[in-house]
Amino acid sequence: MPKLTVVICVDHAHVNGGQAKVAIDSALGLAQAGTRVTFFSACGPIDPRLAEAGIETVCLGQRDILDDPSRLAAAGRGLWNAAAARALGATLARLPRSQTIVHVHGWAKALSPAIGRPIRASGLPAAYTMHEYFLHCPNGGFYNFQKNEVCPLIPLSAACWATHCDSRNYPIKLWRNARLLVAGRARFAETFSDIILLSDLQEKVLQTCLPRTARLHRVTNPVDVAPLGPKNDPQSGDFLFVGRLSPEKGPFLFAEAARRAGVTPVFIGDGSIAGALRARFPQARLLGWRDPAEARAAMRAARALVFPSLWHETFGLAAFEAAALGTPAIVADGCAAREAVTHEATGLWFRSGDVDSLASAIRALRNDAVIADMSHRAYDAYWAAPATPARHVAETLAVYEKMLAGAAIDAGEKLR
Repeated sequence: MPKLTVVICVDHAHVNGGQAKVAIDSALGLAQAGTRVTFFSACGPIDPRLAEAGIETVCLGQRDILDDPSRLAAAGRGLWNAAAARALGATLARLPRSQTIVHVHGWAKALSPAIGRPIRASGLPAAYTMHEYFLHCPNGGFYNFQKNEVCPLIPLSAACWATHCDSRNYPIKLWRNARLLVAGRARFAETFSDIILLSDLQEKVLQTCLPRTARLHRVTNPVDVAPLGPKNDPQSGDFLFVGRLSPEKGPFLFAEAARRAGVTPVFIGDGSIAGALRARFPQARLLGWRDPAEARAAMRAARALVFPSLWHETFGLAAFEAAALGTPAIVADGCAAREAVTHEATGLWFRSGDVDSLASAIRALRNDAVIADMSHRAYDAYWAAPATPARHVAETLAVYEKMLAGAAIDAGEKLR
């Protein structure tokens, strides 16, 4: 039987966020498992680990559309990246027709909906991992960044076109709507025979959007944390936020809830509202950006992680990392991070966006006996079924096996 070949497509060939990290980690794990991997991206630089693992990388050397100094060129390329379509078409044309799969992790920052055309033309089975919601929502979040609340509008409806929901400005919102309109007319979403979801929440959010013919799968994102054993002193440490300091992540909500609960909020991360957060809450401790090892060490030392995200977070990596480190988490019940927590056992849920509910949860975890019990439960529950990189690869390969079986059945039916 020919060797399994996978073409992984994502905007960036280096780790610049969670999406690219998962794509690269997945590529490395698949290659180690014996899969032939081709990594296709628009933007460099290229992570050196890809070449070291023997992975062929096709990188177009383009700019992220947000970083391109030519806004006109970026706008056009973001709507339809013809160069990416041609390059991907050439890449797919030289690969074997059998035992080959295309797996897209991201397209909205550079590759554009244009990549759907060569994927469909190839006839190869294609999967899409739903790291965000750009396939169905103009701004990728089903979230109104102007009102700081979840958006209930139907994408591309008249109300959607009329509403300024973008994190930047209304003209960019209109451009994003135009891009989704182009994607729809190009049948981009229909390119994918299989959709990989990261959480139960995503399936609920997308139930009216997903193509009826698409097969749905669940694959856990890899959590790269070593088993350090239960914490010796879980009662010590701070209430900690780890992540990007932007409104939809809920840092203002945490800071205000911490003030009401009488604790000092600690933040690891940086972002657009760092200055405003510091000015409004001078008692908060902002530690700035930390590398992954430093962030994990801080989570291990924390009393509890607070995950106050206001939008439909698709996974909630920090909550899983915290559990792996024996740190209970307080999570908003409107985001997927709640799936990392068993309420009142390994952490607490609070009503999304409700500052009093969050403050109450913080007060509850000031109890030393409660936090010690939850710490040990969180650690034991996570390591009973850990979301390791090896598990991620095994689940991904299982999806590929089902895709190839489905493609074989489809091919047989066409011959009848």
